[in-house]
Amino acid sequence: MASDARATRRPTTQHWVAPLDETPLQEVDAVDTSTAPRSLWAEAAHNLVRNPVFVISALLIAFILFVAAFPQIFSDQDPSYGDLMNANQPASGEHPFGTSRQGYDILARTVWGTRTSVLIGFFTMIGSTLIGGVIGALAGYLGGWFDEIVSRITDVFFAIPMILGAIVIATRVGEMTIWTVVLVLSIFGWTNIARIMRGSVISTKSQDFVPASTALGASRPAVLLRHIIPNAIAPVIVTATVNLGVFIVAEATLSFLGVGLPTSVVSWGRDIAAARDALRTQPMMLFYPSFALALTVLSFIMLGDAVRDALDPKARKR
Repeated sequence: MASDARATRRPTTQHWVAPLDETPLQEVDAVDTSTAPRSLWAEAAHNLVRNPVFVISALLIAFILFVAAFPQIFSDQDPSYGDLMNANQPASGEHPFGTSRQGYDILARTVWGTRTSVLIGFFTMIGSTLIGGVIGALAGYLGGWFDEIVSRITDVFFAIPMILGAIVIATRVGEMTIWTVVLVLSIFGWTNIARIMRGSVISTKSQDFVPASTALGASRPAVLLRHIIPNAIAPVIVTATVNLGVFIVAEATLSFLGVGLPTSVVSWGRDIAAARDALRTQPMMLFYPSFALALTVLSFIMLGDAVRDALDPKARKR
């Protein structure tokens, strides 16, 4: 009787289970097995084309590259010809942006300066990425005393500001050319790439597929080139994209200081330096090359941020 009384006092709980065909869970949790899963790069491309920041920056960069490749389409004036009789002229049909104090057509100088800046930024990015990528990959993969020596050398170069080191070399070399500027900036611009590549390689070589490849008979160079570097290069690509804008600014800074490209080469930095004295009387002389420089650098930085968000899910903005 006591057990029957306790049983009657105990609350009864009813569990209702909805029929499976009336719930949408099977549709939500369903996995599409009709197509193969995307790789890292395919997933990144899928996310990039849906990112408005990437689309805008890519369109801007495409336009900048088109201007650099075909500057004659946008201006038929000679950027190196200055007519003092037409100096300080306002905007007109013949000179849409006006003329400078030396009689140069500002539109022609701005358009043709795009080619110089893009060439220097692009080839410096390639040079610094190759130097830093090779050094960082070897240091991270080999480790030991080689990694220790490379790390100390990297610290020495990292402690030297890129602009300061370029100024010192430029004063010793004499007249700089486009390729001299590329070489100088590459010498002092590889350290960040090397550090990122080294850390990425160290993280990647601890993955399970690395000892599995070695067990299957792959040599150490083959493991590094075929397995580790392809899986470790994503953060390097992001940094290299951002560095391209940094190198463009570095070249403009050197030219602005008068130790970069010679006056015979059309450069945004040279034009900005020449227009600073006319800032109060003719501010548009300074605006056009400065705006072109800022737009170019901003485009590459935006592109680097979009690529980072696509390749690194942890850094993706919510």
